[in-house]
Order: sequence, then C-alpha cells, then structure tokens
Amino acid sequence: MIELLSPAGNLTKLKYALHYGADAVYIGGKKFGLRQKADNFSPEQIKQAVEYTHHLNKKIYIAVNIYAHNQHLDEIKNFIKYLKMIKVDALIISDPGVVTIARKYAEEIPMHLSTQANCTNYESVKFWQKNGLQRIILARELSIAEIKEIRQKVPNIELEMFVHGAMCISYSGRCLLSNFLIQRNANLGDCAQPCRWKYSLVEETRPGQFFPILEDEYGTYILNSKDLCLINKISEILESGIDSIKIEGRMKSLYYTANVTRIYRDAVNNYYKNQHNYQSKNIYLDELEKVSHRQYYEGFYNGRPDKNAQNYESSGYIRNYQFLGELIGKKHGFYQFNIRAKFSIGDTIEFISQYLEDDFSWTVDKIYDEEQNEIEFTKPNTIALLKLNRKLSPFTIIRKKIDKC
Repeated sequence: MIELLSPAGNLTKLKYALHYGADAVYIGGKKFGLRQKADNFSPEQIKQAVEYTHHLNKKIYIAVNIYAHNQHLDEIKNFIKYLKMIKVDALIISDPGVVTIARKYAEEIPMHLSTQANCTNYESVKFWQKNGLQRIILARELSIAEIKEIRQKVPNIELEMFVHGAMCISYSGRCLLSNFLIQRNANLGDCAQPCRWKYSLVEETRPGQFFPILEDEYGTYILNSKDLCLINKISEILESGIDSIKIEGRMKSLYYTANVTRIYRDAVNNYYKNQHNYQSKNIYLDELEKVSHRQYYEGFYNGRPDKNAQNYESSGYIRNYQFLGELIGKKHGFYQFNIRAKFSIGDTIEFISQYLEDDFSWTVDKIYDEEQNEIEFTKPNTIALLKLNRKLSPFTIIRKKIDKC
C-alpha cells in the first residue's frame, strides 16, 4: 500500500496527523529546515516525536533541507549525529554537501532528496541513487506521464510526490525574491511570501505612476499560484508506481492537517478496496473545501499549467468553516474542549474524527465553563465543557460554518 505522508509543524499536529491516518509524518527542527516560521521541534521534542511515532509503528522524517552556507556545516553535522542517536526514519536533504555529511556521520539513516533539489528526469534520479539516496521527492513541475517514465526507467528507488497544498511560483521552491526585497532567505527557511503580494507596472520616465498589468483598478497578483489538489487523481497516481504521496502544510492548523489527511486516507483505502471500480467520492472535495485554502488546481499533473493556475484577484485564503477547538478529555460526564474560537448557544457545530462516517452536527443547547457553570458562549484559549448523548472518539475536532453576510 502506498504511503500517506503528512506535515507536522509541532507535536500536537503530529499526533493528529498520525491518528487521522498518516503512515508517516515529516517535521523540522528549530534550524536547517525550510519552514522556520512553523513552531518546529527542539531536539528534545524531536526525540519525543520519534518515540510517539514509533509507538504507533509509523515513520518520521526530518527536514534538513536548507541550502547550507559554510557557517552551517559544523552545526548540521552535530544535528545529524543527534538524529542518528534517536533513530529517526529518514533525513530530507537538498544540498549535496549535507548529503556528504549525512553519509559520513549517519550512513544508516535513509536519505530522501527534497523537492527543493528539483529532480525532473530519470538520469538525475540515477545520479542521486548512486550517491546514496533511497527516495526522491520529485519536483512539482513534473506531469504524471513524466513520473510514470521515471518509474519505468528507475524501478528500484522510492518515489514521492506532492498531492495537496500550497504551490510556489519559483522553481521547486528555490526563490530569491524574498531575499532580494526584504533580506529574508527562502532557501534558508525564512520566506516572506512576496509572491502573494499585489504588483503594478511602473514606467521609468513616469515615477509614481502605477499601471495595472491587467486592465482593472486593483493591480494584479501575477505570481500568486493556486493550491494543488489531486484528490480526483488518486487512482491514476496509485497506479503510477509512486511509493509515497505527500501533503504540504507544516505551517497550517491541526484542523487542516487532520481533515486533509483523513480525506486522502479514505481515498487511498477506498481505492484498494475497489481497484477495478474506484470512484472518487463527492465528499472528498467538499471536505477539502472546508479547510483554509486558496483556489484549487491540479498543478503540473497534465503538463505545463495555463494562465488559470494563478489567482489574479486575491492572495487571501478561502475560509468557509471555522476551527473551534479539539477534544482534550472527559470528566464527570462532560467532554472537555480546548477552545480556539467563539461559538454560542444556538449555533450548529460539527464534530469530526478520523472516519468520515462518524461526523455529525449538533445544535448547541448548553455550554459550561471549567467549574461546570453554564455560559452563553465560549472564549478562545479557555476550556469549555459539553454534554452529549453520544460517544466521541479521542482527537475529535469541532468546527462551524462561517456565516457570510
């Protein structure tokens, strides 16, 4: 069965990813990964994450995928030696220098080539295989036809591809725009996402006059890519010979991690149960619309995207549902929830768990605070108690539809 690989920006998100169906998770330390704005993991937290993941008989991969400068190398060496000691399952690496260090100090840890290395052809796959890589995370610029050819030409190496999440206008994420504009280096994990900003054209002899690149009054988001979503391509992907499908989003919420993971989990399981008669369920895309996202498209799946791959109107997220909180326990007949956003008496809220068929809605009739006093509404960063006449599974999440005026 193909591996489903989910993001984990911190230990809580890691637990939700695993319990909502991920076979493996990928995380980053406080340094050397390309998501420095995520919470990330201290060395001790990485150790805890490894132990928790292995207790569930699942795998954990650590991103060490910056493009390193000289001053990083000694510290990276020590970090990799530590990862060897705590027995992580793989290192995700972009830089040939870091590959060399990993081979020298932690040869027994499998190495996965990061998508940042923009591996786009089978000869490149062979090169990295000869240099000790066990898995290639393929460039996002590849079509499914190219991926199938790579699998045919190099049958004895693991291949991984992204199936869901944010896309970057730069080549495999290797961008200098952030560094150039505000001195934050994307290739060291500190991207400010200037590709999401709005741009206009300025003519040299007319300073101060801004001309929209498209003919409207707002300027244009010419670099603003839509989000990748390949949920409707699962059957062909699973038949292509891919070993692992990957969800992007270490900086997203635990609700995003959990809900997207369980949708792809259900789709994969559905395929293996019905290989000769597989059909994607309508609920898959419906649920993926309920997490924070930009407009969806299918990336390079069918070849070079056309102009519709960009959103020229807004860089904002589509948010139709609000994450309200997560179940943290049960006491004296009350379910205890960690509250992330307000809801009130009379609101209809939804309860979701690992399995789609267990979801249900409930109109709130009573809410209690931690002392079991009745309250009219919840407040973020508090504990609220709910009394329900049905059993909730651990890691249940609550959400509600956002009312649009």
